[in-house]
Amino acid sequence: MSASARPAVATAADSLRRVGAFGLAGAGLSALYLVTGVGLPCPFRMLTGWLCPLCGGTHLGVALLTGDLGAAWQANPLLLIAAVALGVRTLGWIVELVWQPGSAGRRWVPARVSRHWAWLAGVVAVVYVLGRNLA
Repeated sequence: MSASARPAVATAADSLRRVGAFGLAGAGLSALYLVTGVGLPCPFRMLTGWLCPLCGGTHLGVALLTGDLGAAWQANPLLLIAAVALGVRTLGWIVELVWQPGSAGRRWVPARVSRHWAWLAGVVAVVYVLGRNLA
C-alpha cells in the first residue's frame, strides 16, 4: 500500500489537542449550567422520550466540578467510566510525547485495534440505552 493510500493516523499531539478541546468544551458547558442553570437539551430524548448514552453528562460534569463522585456516578456511570478510560489514554499520549519524542507519530494501539474498541463502545452504548430505559 502506498503512503498516499494509507489512512491518516492521528499522532499523540493531535490526540491531546482533541481531548483538550473536548474537555474544555465539557467543562465549559458544565460550568455554564452550574452558574446559570442553562443546559443543552438532548435531541434524542426530545424525539424518543428515552435517555441516550450521554444523558446526564451535564449533571456528571457539574458533580465532577464540585468534587461529588457519588453524584457523578448516579448521573451517568457509563460516561464516568468512559471519562476515566479517556483520562488513562490521555496519560498514554503524554507518555508517548515525553519519553519518545522522536516517535511522536507512533501509536500505542494499532488502528485496527482502535476500530474494534469503537465497535465495542457502540455495542456497549446500545446495551446501556436499552438497559437504562427498559429497566
